[in-house]
Amino acid sequence: MRRNAFLKTLLLGGLVHAMPVRATPPPALKLLIPANPGGGWDLTGRALGEALVRSGQAASVSYENRGGAAGAIGLAQFANAYGGDPHAMMVMGSVMLGGIITGKPPVGLSKIRPIARLTNEYNVFVLPPRSPFESMRDVLRQFRNDPRSIKWGGGSRGSTEHVAVHMLARSMDIDARRINYVPFRGGGEAAAALMAGYLTVGGSGLSEFLPHISSERMRVVAVTSPERLPGLTAPTLRELGQEVVIGNWRGVCAPIGLAAEQRQALIERVRLALVSPSWNASLAQHRWMSEPLLGEPFEAFVAAEFESMRTVLVKAGLG
Repeated sequence: MRRNAFLKTLLLGGLVHAMPVRATPPPALKLLIPANPGGGWDLTGRALGEALVRSGQAASVSYENRGGAAGAIGLAQFANAYGGDPHAMMVMGSVMLGGIITGKPPVGLSKIRPIARLTNEYNVFVLPPRSPFESMRDVLRQFRNDPRSIKWGGGSRGSTEHVAVHMLARSMDIDARRINYVPFRGGGEAAAALMAGYLTVGGSGLSEFLPHISSERMRVVAVTSPERLPGLTAPTLRELGQEVVIGNWRGVCAPIGLAAEQRQALIERVRLALVSPSWNASLAQHRWMSEPLLGEPFEAFVAAEFESMRTVLVKAGLG
């Protein structure tokens, strides 16, 4: 009997040790996108959400779009509704920094913790199919002769395309007060206005205009990159004699009030999502430049970008 009892105990013990340890299931995450559907922030946020789920870092991802004021409205919503939530993130980027500088909203960067830069993307300037201009050189010639006659359009005040127009004006010795710029809440609205003939020139990140460029409903005439972008024949503004280079990076942030381990857990989930096949497919589809930067180095980057952009906008009379 003793021998049987001993064997039974040994067998049960072996079964217990052979049973796999059940891992903690991934959480359901929430992602606030401070822009309307269809624009660059929306595309980025949903691509990240899909990568989080497909890589096993999230059981699901729910999205909330809250557009307006270069992301400042969404920022206020995030700060007020998600403070201390370890399962919440918000899309952010250079556009938001410009909006904070120009709009001076009551809620600023002190209410969030940057956790990861995801991508960088340069802007394109485009013309509608029936534009009287053949090239960006023609546009710049008219801009120099009669600045108000060129109606630029793009993202909200402080967006990278808005800043690029002011950088152009400064490079060409054009009074910033003569710039005719129409801000929109997102790339989708700007694209619709351009194709309807309401704008002379449209500006946005390449991914936002790419479907319309591919279908020949708009034509790229210049890019804000230091070198020409793959797949496009459009010249850089540098090639046209204007020292204008500006990128549109995008990332995600967490709410304030998280414990160090909670914040680190979010960073690790994003890190693993960014090496997934799903994320790499999105990079290729939208022609995004992969520039991951995580944790404290990204926080330092955001602080430096804020100061650099503030210098440019103050000189343009927008800060």
